[in-house]
Amino acid sequence: MNQPKSSPQLSLLLDGPISYMLWKLAGPNVLGVVMTILVTFCDAWFVADLGTVALASLALVFPFQTLIVFMAAGAIGGGVTSAISRALGRGTLSEVSALAWHAVVIGISMSLLFILTLGLFPQEIFQGMGGTGEVLTGAVSYAQIAFGGSIVTWMLYILAAVFRGSGDTLTPARMFIVGCSGQIVLSGALTLGWGPFPGMGVIGPAIAMIVCHAGMVLFLASRLYLGKGSLQLKPSPLRLVFFIDIMRVGGIGLINNVTVAFSVVVVTAILGHFGAAALAGYGLGSRLELMLTPLVFGVGSALTAGVGANVGAQNFQRARSIAWAGASIAFLVTGGIGILVAVIPELWLDWFTADEAAYEIAVLYLAIAGPFYGFFGAGQALYFASQGTGRLLLPICVGVVRFLTISLVGLVAVLLDWPIQVVFAGVSAGLLVTGIGMALCLFSPDWRPRLQTSKN
Repeated sequence: MNQPKSSPQLSLLLDGPISYMLWKLAGPNVLGVVMTILVTFCDAWFVADLGTVALASLALVFPFQTLIVFMAAGAIGGGVTSAISRALGRGTLSEVSALAWHAVVIGISMSLLFILTLGLFPQEIFQGMGGTGEVLTGAVSYAQIAFGGSIVTWMLYILAAVFRGSGDTLTPARMFIVGCSGQIVLSGALTLGWGPFPGMGVIGPAIAMIVCHAGMVLFLASRLYLGKGSLQLKPSPLRLVFFIDIMRVGGIGLINNVTVAFSVVVVTAILGHFGAAALAGYGLGSRLELMLTPLVFGVGSALTAGVGANVGAQNFQRARSIAWAGASIAFLVTGGIGILVAVIPELWLDWFTADEAAYEIAVLYLAIAGPFYGFFGAGQALYFASQGTGRLLLPICVGVVRFLTISLVGLVAVLLDWPIQVVFAGVSAGLLVTGIGMALCLFSPDWRPRLQTSKN
């Protein structure tokens, strides 16, 4: 049964031209990710029609939504993809199905954290971030639905990671394209009251998300249960070794993803002192930044699978070449977008708000942070590559330094009553730290000794 070399998907990971492999694996991922980005774009567009207060409510909630994606798709999902791809690279296919089942158990357990915190106590959390009045009411109503049903969101990203770990990026991509298309229509209908649907305001996108995510989970789970791919999902005895294999990458990876998301949380909390317009403006600007992370994930998940399979097969030089190639792509794409919106911010902002005060804040943020988006994109791509190696200590340290940089600059700016530009400059410094720090990690002992050993 263990015939890894006979798998076309594994052969592509281990022997295919790097550029072709990245195109083959990342292409479907990017299409699926584009649809998730389009959902975020459309949700903000629909909510913007409700006014600045509704936009501010969404700005309070958005960092935690992003946190789920970072944790489920980026951290734990990366651990799942890494463990499965390394098992395939080693030729231990008997472990793959067991790893998939253990991934499901982890996903269910992690979702309970969001249900028991943001689902049950959103009032206290968003008050602590500066939410008041109608802004707070809207954020709480949204959170109770979105996070109360977060189990389906977690399972969506975990199951997609299982497919990607086996080298199958096409199945989850097709599912995201169809599911997200339905979510956009349903979100608009429930938010603004299209046709026979009632206009439910700011909670409309939350309801649409939970409904559509549930449908996508059923599709992926049925495919895996019926064995419609290179592996089959079925219950298996729980073993600590499989949890460790996933969590030694995914568990420590949570620290990086939490620091990225909580950097936004900290800045959001700081800007809460500047009023609703500042929150709404920063929410629009930072939304683009955070939307770039899923876009990088389209390339990054391919990096995790490619690096992981080659590390499992002891081909470390190829693994490193894959990392640099993916980082270059991410730098060019995200950097180009960042410079474009810094120079012509209306390309992004004109879709969302006519509020002059919020608009001015968003323009200011994009002008300061936008030119540094390329460093953030390349850094995140290299982080995904590091997931494939299973060695994440130094990348995690880079994430912590980024968080501390952004947080300290922002807090000092508030304490000393400095202008909002200083807060945004701190964000830019954090983006620069991400890119340079993650690049330096590839020259660290985490890579060099293993590469040398592989040549012996």
